[in-house]
Amino acid sequence: MSQKLLRSGHQVRVLDSLRFGGQALLPLLAEPGFRFFPGDVRDPEAVARALDGVDAVVHLAAVVGDPNCAAEPELAVAVNQEASLALLRAVGKRRMVFASTCSNYGRMADTSVLATEEHELRPVSLYAETKVAVERALLEAGHTVLRFATLYGLAARTRFDLTVNQFAAEMQVLGKITVFGEQFWRPYVHVQDAAAGIALALSSPREKVAGEVFNVGATTENYRKQDIIELVQQRLRRKAEVIRVARNEDPRDYRVSFDKIATRLGFKPERTVAHGIDEVVSAFESGIFRPSEIGA
Repeated sequence: MSQKLLRSGHQVRVLDSLRFGGQALLPLLAEPGFRFFPGDVRDPEAVARALDGVDAVVHLAAVVGDPNCAAEPELAVAVNQEASLALLRAVGKRRMVFASTCSNYGRMADTSVLATEEHELRPVSLYAETKVAVERALLEAGHTVLRFATLYGLAARTRFDLTVNQFAAEMQVLGKITVFGEQFWRPYVHVQDAAAGIALALSSPREKVAGEVFNVGATTENYRKQDIIELVQQRLRRKAEVIRVARNEDPRDYRVSFDKIATRLGFKPERTVAHGIDEVVSAFESGIFRPSEIGA
């Protein structure tokens, strides 16, 4: 995200608590337009220092995902909701783009109908509940909300708890995968395309995006887990065992339309889930990632 904005000529500041380390920031340190501010989004003084002199804010800070929020619910509310609302007040009249999630659509009553930005929000997790609460306040203040599809793909800090990355890695390295809820739908978007969506929202005329919600992804990239497994199996050089189990822990089931961002802003992702699978498989085959990356 930061590299994309720097290459576009922006001056970029990053406020980060470094909870997961700072290695992903190392390539940015030599960039003349980059400044790093160590600090926590919950700290008003740190936020004020980082905001001084800026024109726009991209708010990414969060305890991300249902499992992480369930493990630390108080922290999730403090960071995702309370600190976000405080940041909104501190931003004032500056432009703000907020990273939200298509998980807000929760469990759709009818997945034959694609969820547009006006669709009923039915959050079924603490993570989505905090995002929905902040969305309302940002939209009332005239800011921009981006509801991202589920991310995948290689990045400076690649996550292997994301469905596409996890399935590709485990089936390649372990030769097997355990899956539940294989019939449930999700949309997916590559992390680089998600960054492109943020850059596009920032570069678009303010009147086109102010007070607007945009789903970020591609309508053709809605998949069930079983579809992803089939894609991985088609692209592996080895046979992988699929272990199916019954669980009730994740009731999310939603298919999403991304027509609004395509027609209004001209957004078109460059990558597909198939590309993401190839990235991950190639990274393990080449030895860039070792089995220990997934606990093997």
